[in-house]
Amino acid sequence: MRLQVILNALERHGSFVYESAAWADSSKEGLLVRVRPRRRSRPICSGCGNRAGTYDHLPERRFQHVPLWGLAVWFVYAARRVACPVCGVKVERLPWASGKERTTSSFQWFLARWAKRLSWRETAAIFGTSWHTVFRAVKMAVCWGIRHRDLEGIEAIGIDEVAYRKGHQYFTLVYQIDRGSRRLLWVGQDRTKETLGRFFRFFGRRRTERLKYICSDMWKAYLSVIAREANGALHILDRFHIMQLFNKAIDKVRAQEARELKRKGFEVLKRTRWLLLKRRGNLKRKEVLRLNELLTHNLRTVKCYLMKEDFQRLWDYKAPWRIGSFFQEWLDRALSTRIEPMRNLARTLERHAEQIFNWFEAKGEISAGAVEGMNLKVKLTTRRSYGFRDPSTLKYALYHNLGNLPEPPSTHKF
Repeated sequence: MRLQVILNALERHGSFVYESAAWADSSKEGLLVRVRPRRRSRPICSGCGNRAGTYDHLPERRFQHVPLWGLAVWFVYAARRVACPVCGVKVERLPWASGKERTTSSFQWFLARWAKRLSWRETAAIFGTSWHTVFRAVKMAVCWGIRHRDLEGIEAIGIDEVAYRKGHQYFTLVYQIDRGSRRLLWVGQDRTKETLGRFFRFFGRRRTERLKYICSDMWKAYLSVIAREANGALHILDRFHIMQLFNKAIDKVRAQEARELKRKGFEVLKRTRWLLLKRRGNLKRKEVLRLNELLTHNLRTVKCYLMKEDFQRLWDYKAPWRIGSFFQEWLDRALSTRIEPMRNLARTLERHAEQIFNWFEAKGEISAGAVEGMNLKVKLTTRRSYGFRDPSTLKYALYHNLGNLPEPPSTHKF
């Protein structure tokens, strides 16, 4: 079976003919497939899309195609210029490539799919092209996917910020976290009120009114925008972020107390940071024994740790009256201590009590941990994309890997 027969079966273009296929050079590492227009066919204007007469021909040009059996494949074609009565003289529209691209659309989708599995540099090296070609392929796939994705039926979203560069450079990320459908919806640079406001303008008033749940952390800019734009949705403070505040308070007390003890000649808190911050179920046997030994000391750090473990009981209660009673009792005990970080934490929790209680109302409907799961994938993507100087390039990488974007039907699917 000749290569032209395969191409006609898999990628047929009505007004063009695969004329011949030959080795690109004596090394036999690539194939040149010559393409010509059918006789008496009229080219399509790339400006208005109408057919018109041929003005002249441009020099032959190569278009890199999907490799075959490890061999590079190029389409060779001398494009016609169109004498369009509307647009003037224009280069014809080609069905296998767009604009001034030197790669076929099939090869771009091929590269974009592999770029989800490998780094862009590795993808370029394996398939004999450049990093910029892979980037343009990913950009094309993302733009096509965003134009064709479905945003209807979204009931739960998660909002968080992720640092993508040193110097407090952040992205605001909005995820869909409905049960069975989790994806990145939107990326905005910075973490201000204006940034999140742009998302709600993009999302639209009608879709916003249909939201049932919004999950976020305690960042003030987000809280105020959510209250203004989506007051009909149940706003939930993520349990993960609440416990993160506990860890920050404990670590602050531990560091301060460790310095005080060191001046007195004691090092009982040395190498205990992760013993206190890890969940008890994740500790190794040696760490459990070390933690039990540490808990025998009457230290402020130990008191804070025990208060954190006690607060964990809140998530197990079902009855609303019991939840409120335990929460208030814990706040009273925390505010009565002389440990300032824990007192500050208690005041923060008291200010956000309503959003914390919303977690119980939404329990079973959405998983607040989905936001942190998506954030982990964001960090993996940014780490694999290390070296991107332009934030917009990283945005394309995030949409490409986490957006669950649609793709057109394709023969070359892997």
